[in-house]
Amino acid sequence: MPILQTKSSAIYFQLEGKANAPTIVFSNSLGTDLTLWDGQMADLAPYFQILRYDTRGHGKSAVPAGEYSIEQCGKDVLELLDALNLVRVYFVGLSMGGMIGQWLALNAPNRLHKLVLSNTAAQIGHPDFWNARIQLVLEKGVGFIADAVLQRWLTPSFLTQEVEKIKHFKTVLSQTSAIGYAGCCAAVRDFDARTKVAKIEVPTLIISGTEDIATPVEDGLFLKRQIPNAQLLTVPTAHLGNIEAEVIFNQAIIDFFKTNNLTQSETHAQGMKVRRAVLGEVHVNKANFKLNTFNADFQHFITRYAWGEIWTRSELPRRDRSLITLAMMIALNREDEFKMHVKAAINNGVTVAEIKEVILQSGIYCGLPAANGAYHAAEIVLKDLKLL
Repeated sequence: MPILQTKSSAIYFQLEGKANAPTIVFSNSLGTDLTLWDGQMADLAPYFQILRYDTRGHGKSAVPAGEYSIEQCGKDVLELLDALNLVRVYFVGLSMGGMIGQWLALNAPNRLHKLVLSNTAAQIGHPDFWNARIQLVLEKGVGFIADAVLQRWLTPSFLTQEVEKIKHFKTVLSQTSAIGYAGCCAAVRDFDARTKVAKIEVPTLIISGTEDIATPVEDGLFLKRQIPNAQLLTVPTAHLGNIEAEVIFNQAIIDFFKTNNLTQSETHAQGMKVRRAVLGEVHVNKANFKLNTFNADFQHFITRYAWGEIWTRSELPRRDRSLITLAMMIALNREDEFKMHVKAAINNGVTVAEIKEVILQSGIYCGLPAANGAYHAAEIVLKDLKLL
């Protein structure tokens, strides 16, 4: 079992994924362990080496006596990186893990390429809340609060639908050492970086859940305003955003981290995945069937550049990219491309009413003949899809 003995603890870790690739470190939240990140492995492991670990007091890591600090947790990470000869990494931290990420960015920025702060804040909760929580778990155990915590972690619909996942996280939470949990509660209680985060220079992506009670979107907005050039992504989740919005979360991380990291073949594979999702299997299969020595380089270029680099960016949702593309195809009078992207827009969640509004808007700014042609072209596609 891979255990690193640090100066003040013993940290359990797993190193997986693509050997010799850039490394992502995942840092878990209070009351979870490294299995918090199981849903990220399949999508990210083909591109990155992945280091997951159990924060001190959690999972299979040691449970030192007494209260912990975020500084101690951050130094655990640095010792782990040193032991594994990892000079510089990408870091993803959720909640308490996000606090550890902030500490690293402030105190060891040379060890980080980029930083993702998910469902976290520069300060979480009031000290009185954490003191009461510490007293409660030391008296009655972590299992006593498990059901209440799960209600804050996840939305009601997810709690109802994902029974097996809920069972797993309840077990992990309930089996967490009361001493370890209380020690980390103290670390969260005492961490306040509100006057410091403006000094973070590491490129940062902040992810906030619109239904998150523990670290609401306002906390994410504060981090975005304070950290220079930080990006903010909101997802329709409660506190465990990586669990409830797994697909969006994974894609956002790939988009944010992958710049200059993927080979052409990896970018092509990612682009082909997105191209099939947006344009549909039938369309892409037809295009691939027509590949020959004359057009193959161009088709590969489209897949890599358009679909692998632009359509995969997280700053705009795919549905918004579809709406923009429709408007541009109308302006440029590209009827065939317009028809293709009407179908793509439907695949991306754009409604018929929204397509109509785009065409109406184009009538003002692109001219009535362009809008008239777009209406005729859209009708053909929408009738074929049985939406008109």
